[in-house]
Amino acid sequence: MTGRVVVTGLGVAAPNGLGSDDYWAAVLGGVSGIGRITRFDPTPYPARLAGEIRGFDAAESVPGRLLPQTDRMTQLALVSAECAFADAGVRPEELPEYDMGVVTASFSGGFEFGQNELRNLWSRGGQYVSAYQSFAWFYAVNSGQISIRNGMRGPSGVLVSDQAGGLDAVAQARRQVRKGTRLMVSGGIDAMLCPWGWVALLTSGRLSTSQDPARAYLPFDAEAAGHIPGEGGALLVLEDANTAESRGAPRIYGEIAGHGSTFDPKPEAGHAPGLQRAIDIALSDAGTRPDQVDVVFSDAAAVPELDRIEAEAITKTFGVGAVPVTAPKTTTGRLYSGAAPLDLATAFLAIRDDVIPPTTAVSLSGEYDIDLVTGSPRTGKPVDVALVLARGQGGFNSAVVVRKYES
Repeated sequence: MTGRVVVTGLGVAAPNGLGSDDYWAAVLGGVSGIGRITRFDPTPYPARLAGEIRGFDAAESVPGRLLPQTDRMTQLALVSAECAFADAGVRPEELPEYDMGVVTASFSGGFEFGQNELRNLWSRGGQYVSAYQSFAWFYAVNSGQISIRNGMRGPSGVLVSDQAGGLDAVAQARRQVRKGTRLMVSGGIDAMLCPWGWVALLTSGRLSTSQDPARAYLPFDAEAAGHIPGEGGALLVLEDANTAESRGAPRIYGEIAGHGSTFDPKPEAGHAPGLQRAIDIALSDAGTRPDQVDVVFSDAAAVPELDRIEAEAITKTFGVGAVPVTAPKTTTGRLYSGAAPLDLATAFLAIRDDVIPPTTAVSLSGEYDIDLVTGSPRTGKPVDVALVLARGQGGFNSAVVVRKYES
């Protein structure tokens, strides 16, 4: 074991592309997956846009026996895990079951499944509620179903901390690899586009009510007025660098080099938010100087006060306009626990191809002293180190440094 934890497989499920190739092409082309909700009628609600994964038929990829016991979220997670294994050149059935583990993040659990069963309870009676309701709604269900499906009995768990949880889960998986687990699957997949989930999201007060998909999600823009929710995310295969090399992994996307997490103080405490400190901890953990970072993948709250906090954290660490900043999630919406793992996958693709994807449809406000990449992808310079940021409602902050792998 080297202590260096690398990513060898990506499984992506995004509103603008199923699979990393389709997603990456869409992001570089500025193709958005945001539109009016079709999974239910959004007319009665003030917010009506979302990033939906269209054309996904679980019956084509998920065993029939699992369909009645899984939420859409878990079906997407099972398919994404399968894609990640295939990308990594791993056949789980050929590995010792205690040498593999799963750590995912969750924001909502299986809301749509839960909504349907509660409807049965209220309208028809308890005898019509599925026995699978006992776990299909649960936060840990993705970790559980992935581990069962693939015979993975090593260290497993789930983190629940909104968008920040996606990075914290990957950091926990990294710890388990460093402790000796041969292979970990980690990341997050969320899907809560149903009336029950939608009402819950509206209570945050942070959803954009714009009806124009092209101008609805605008982080760091003078017209920013909330985010657009979405479904999906990414799962990653993590291994020790020596293990990956010795088995002849088809590719090594890069290294999970550093992680930092903090919690904001109470507003009345008068202390600064914790995002910058999370950045500092992650850079220190990675042994990386600020001037070595080639791009920052932003949390991109699209709430003016939160955008200001993030921009200030970036400029205080790196200097005014000193590092490119991007938010490709403007093409997908915020995917909650799946958002940051998708940003990690995007960062590794950016490192692979030496290109920084753009933040679509946004005009940078003069209020923010950051170098926001807009319009088209930025090329011409190597992309060796990326910083991914994520925050969660309630004060969670997380930062991960990833870098190109050199043996």
